[in-house]
Amino acid sequence: MTDKNPNNRSNKWLALINIPIQMGVIVFAFAYAGNWLDEKYPNPHKIYIKILVLVGVALSFYNLNRQLKDINKSDE
Repeated sequence: MTDKNPNNRSNKWLALINIPIQMGVIVFAFAYAGNWLDEKYPNPHKIYIKILVLVGVALSFYNLNRQLKDINKSDE
């Protein structure tokens, strides 16, 4: 059954447009925190930024997966 409500379609597009913005903010925040930790507790390998960027990417993909499941569930 196709949804004929144009407001529902625009809400889905808004959700899809916001996903890359949210991903960028999450990764940037974790990279910023990792950089701050590397400056506060220096080490030769810059390990904090590497770990926190990977955690940020993992969280953003989890958030992406969760949001796409919600969009697909409301599509049915």
